[in-house]
Amino acid sequence: MRLQTALPLEMLRLTRFPTRWRRPPAAGVPAKNVGFRKVASGVSSLGSASPRSLNIFDRDLKRKQKNWAARQPERIKFDYLKEEVGSRIADRIYDIARDFPLALDVGCGRGYIAQHLNKETVGKFFQTDIAENALKNALEMEIPTVSVLADEEFLPFRENIFDLVVSSLSLHWVNDLPRALEQIHCVLKPDGVFIGALFGGDTLYELRCSLQLAETEREGGFSPHVSPFTAVNDLGHLLGRAGFNTLTVDTDEIQVNYPGMFELMEDLQGMGESNCAWNRKALLHRDTMLAAAAVYREMYGNEDGSVPATYQIYYMIGWKYHDSQARPAKRGSATVSFGELGKINDLMSQGKKSQ
Repeated sequence: MRLQTALPLEMLRLTRFPTRWRRPPAAGVPAKNVGFRKVASGVSSLGSASPRSLNIFDRDLKRKQKNWAARQPERIKFDYLKEEVGSRIADRIYDIARDFPLALDVGCGRGYIAQHLNKETVGKFFQTDIAENALKNALEMEIPTVSVLADEEFLPFRENIFDLVVSSLSLHWVNDLPRALEQIHCVLKPDGVFIGALFGGDTLYELRCSLQLAETEREGGFSPHVSPFTAVNDLGHLLGRAGFNTLTVDTDEIQVNYPGMFELMEDLQGMGESNCAWNRKALLHRDTMLAAAAVYREMYGNEDGSVPATYQIYYMIGWKYHDSQARPAKRGSATVSFGELGKINDLMSQGKKSQ
């Protein structure tokens, strides 16, 4: 179920769809007719951020983490979560009854959305990512693609270029999310659509609580080990501020079972999702880590000995304005008041009797 409305986000009822998994076992097209902005590089300089943003994340470290993950020989065994979310975004694209001659994936990773799309829906697909190894080791896909090394915060494209922009599990690492959304809105054509997904605030709450309890008990205090996430209450406001309308927001949860806390942390590293906040603690003592694993198993463990990890996903859809789009009626133009709606059944029953 998805909710589509032009009302403020506070009036939306958000749906949750829990999904449970087990950790899986170990196991170039010319860019024609696309305008690029004249920039020195599509990737930001080391540690850079836009002047108005809070510099929360070390973007250079995040680039290194994603590059390291993308060149691992067994990288495919860590793709399960991003492939699943990519397929759900592709489902939302297919729900829109139109084709998209030119599309853009912001923070594409190894192409987790493009592999689920076909040529009948998307004509050409531009993929941008901060990590060059992710682009070099992209998954196989049917549609023609163009890879562009670019930072999500500094898109090197001209205005009104793309019919569709997508982003999957990437925007939670940007320092200036409002700016990133504004740039996405800028590169969209009028009546173009943006479909995105990012981690929500309840993501990895089991790991966060276990580490905090263990570190407080062993070291007398704790530091953040799971990066901060955007609150769903803010998401609609950010989209509206960026210029999007006819907003759709929904949320679901994917729960994956792991043999233990250390296997979970290994998978997060393999996904390129290790913490890169500037205020992170570089080292945890061995005793603290062992205590956290014990707390995790004691508080959240399953009967079979495995431990769950929850990934909360926010999905968002926003459209760029065009005159052809449906608009709400002017205030005061209604011909029937809400108070009269309760009388509809009485009027219908009277009409049947008169017949």
